[in-house]
Amino acid sequence: MESLFEFLKAPEVGYIFLIFFLFIVPKLLQRFRLPSAITSFALGIVAGMGLHHFQQDGTIALLATLGIVSLFLHAGLDVNVSELRRNSRVLIQHLVLLLVLLAVGSYAVSTIFGLSLRISILITLALATPSTGFILDSIKVFGLSDDEKSWIKTKAISTELLALAGMFLTLQSLTVERFLISLGVVLAMALLIPFFFRFFASKVVPYAPNSEFAFLIMLAVACAFVTRKIGVYYLVGAFVVGVAARRFEEELPSVVSDRLIHSVELFASFFVPFYFFNSGTLLTAKDFSSTAWLLAAAFVIVMVPARLAVVVALRHFALKESIRKGLRVAFPMLPTLIFTLVLAQILREQFALSSDLYGGLVIYAVATSLMTGFVFRTPQPDYDNDMLEDALSRDEFVPKKERS
Repeated sequence: MESLFEFLKAPEVGYIFLIFFLFIVPKLLQRFRLPSAITSFALGIVAGMGLHHFQQDGTIALLATLGIVSLFLHAGLDVNVSELRRNSRVLIQHLVLLLVLLAVGSYAVSTIFGLSLRISILITLALATPSTGFILDSIKVFGLSDDEKSWIKTKAISTELLALAGMFLTLQSLTVERFLISLGVVLAMALLIPFFFRFFASKVVPYAPNSEFAFLIMLAVACAFVTRKIGVYYLVGAFVVGVAARRFEEELPSVVSDRLIHSVELFASFFVPFYFFNSGTLLTAKDFSSTAWLLAAAFVIVMVPARLAVVVALRHFALKESIRKGLRVAFPMLPTLIFTLVLAQILREQFALSSDLYGGLVIYAVATSLMTGFVFRTPQPDYDNDMLEDALSRDEFVPKKERS
């Protein structure tokens, strides 16, 4: 009996139970319109605040890093430059309105909370940036037309691109020297990645078949750690690799193929829940103070109507759509969970953001991520399982010679 207790106390057993809970419990709760990302996040809160387990756990942190890297690698692979160019006129107008919202929001945050402009910009980005990966998986069950889905995708991606650029400029603008060094690193990365792809396709693939997936993941992880080192978190490096890889889809089909993109989806479907779980373990009781709840309510009351108005107004005046149709595109773009969590953690680590503001941002992110499912009165999709099924279903259409 004593040996059984010793066995149950082993760390490996805890990880086994964690995997079970992360992949089973979210599916059980999906009937209540709870996205599995939210459930994984809540499980992290229970494990951290309630049970005091997995806090500052190195293994969970590593799995979480692989989750956020694979998620933004996949987001980069979703960027279709030709599609963005085709809708460039409306997208530019959308980004201009978004910049106005960011400017007004940053000024308001700075004035109300007495924060520096840099911190205020990051907080506003956290409140206004849609989580593209989350949104693209959600819209599949909302009964939207293909045209509506296309507009949601292009607007979410273009907004995320703007937010990444804004985050980079804000974090690196402390000194001119730091900005130039960081910009040089990112530009060097953008120039070297195509060289790595061509070298791998010509020199490695002929002698190491089926190694493309490992190469893409390793390159994304390496670039993610480079951007983390210069202070702009993992997501920028992984996103840059994804965008670069997508542009080589036709030029180097042996390296960047549909099969490879689907493999990244499968990879992300396993590791993404660990990112949300780990984010939940970082929360403390102070993050859920009454002030944090009041701030979250204020953020929802102000930012949700403002963000809806930006999309609806543009579609009404530029595309002559009714307000009702505009809302069908605007509401699915509300979720901010991933980007808000990332920026909130950066603000806490680098700028010592108060627990009240940190908690307010987190609660706001959860609220916006739950809102769409209740508005459309449909069950929210299972975030990671939906990604898994999507990848498997697409793989059925991959040519057999490509699978060998």
